[in-house]
Amino acid sequence: MHDILPEEVGRWQFLEATTRERFAHYGFREIRTPLLETTDLFARSVGASSDIVRKEMYTITRGDTSISLRPESTAPVVRAFIEHSRHRGIAAGYPERLFYIGPMFRYERPQKGRQRQFHQIGVEVLGGEEALIEAETIEMVWGLLKRLRIESIELQLGTVGDVNCRPKYREALREWLLSRVADMCEDCRRRADENPLRVFDCKVEADRQMLIDAPTMGAFLCAPCDAHFSSVKQHLDTLGVPYVEDARLVRGLDYYRRTVFEITAAGLGAQNAILGGGRYDGLVRELGGQDVPGFGFAMGMERTVMLIPDEILPASTIDVSLIALGTEGHHAAIGLAQRLRGQGVSVQIPMSDRPMGAQLKRADRVDARFALFVGQDELKSGHYGLKDLRSGKQERLDEAGLVARLRTKEDGGA
Repeated sequence: MHDILPEEVGRWQFLEATTRERFAHYGFREIRTPLLETTDLFARSVGASSDIVRKEMYTITRGDTSISLRPESTAPVVRAFIEHSRHRGIAAGYPERLFYIGPMFRYERPQKGRQRQFHQIGVEVLGGEEALIEAETIEMVWGLLKRLRIESIELQLGTVGDVNCRPKYREALREWLLSRVADMCEDCRRRADENPLRVFDCKVEADRQMLIDAPTMGAFLCAPCDAHFSSVKQHLDTLGVPYVEDARLVRGLDYYRRTVFEITAAGLGAQNAILGGGRYDGLVRELGGQDVPGFGFAMGMERTVMLIPDEILPASTIDVSLIALGTEGHHAAIGLAQRLRGQGVSVQIPMSDRPMGAQLKRADRVDARFALFVGQDELKSGHYGLKDLRSGKQERLDEAGLVARLRTKEDGGA
């Protein structure tokens, strides 16, 4: 786990603000769920045999009660959807659209862009089985990444079938693995027995090479799943979102059905996925609710903020650094700072009388937009010296002109 320092927080806030604006245009509303949920919620949704439940959750037991820090947020959002009877607000063609932003927790090996406390942005669309839901939601996040100017991204698209056709594929894959799994890693040997599709999650290069010849889901798809996948691709074509079909794409959670996807980005090394998700029809029913279809994704914020270019980040939050000259100037600067803040201007002021050079260095360190000089001469004339710290231009203004100038934050002056 790590601290996000003030110098870094601006990148996170920019990502969050841009996300909220983009998602609002598509009718998504934010939901906030607790950090702690019953352990059973994740065992039932993610899968008792999954690595997350088996060895990655932070779990606390008190008496007969077992609770866990959330390792993901789809299950908590679905739990809240059920508890608050949100299905009543769903109408044909108008599903519930929810998004979340917040920390998750998994006890796993730290790596680039992934810590044991990590952060995700995610969405859940509950109450619609139309293929357009997948395509439009993917287009929404594809556009978000473009707006963040994250380059060299690729959408990988696949299908894992459903309860009708996936069992046949699972058995065919298990049979294929029988003569090969002894030469694979320990995790693959376990997965081959518990849930053979999970072998495609293996990160061991030798095992991945071996799996190139494994049977794929496409040959086993039932007609409805095949038609649904074709419709998703047609909608993506219409929306202008490029994709690459990946017949071996699986997700690490048990609840996925039909469409699954990932978006990867260059510059992150081997672990290059920044977001992924899929359809999870049946999960709401499994957790005790109505039989409501669902689709969603989660995006890793640590990896995403690393890819946002500096040039699109907003400017410093400090509009002006007051340069108080002498004891009289410092005293006057206190009241002036209060008045400027009341007009919506962000102001830095030293808490004690400091040399002018030290104050200017501090203004530069916090990347203040302007330096405002307040001393005996300024108090006598009623006009203050305002210096643009980027262009070097300087002007003298009375307090009314000063407020107007600082609120516009435009270059100018002589």
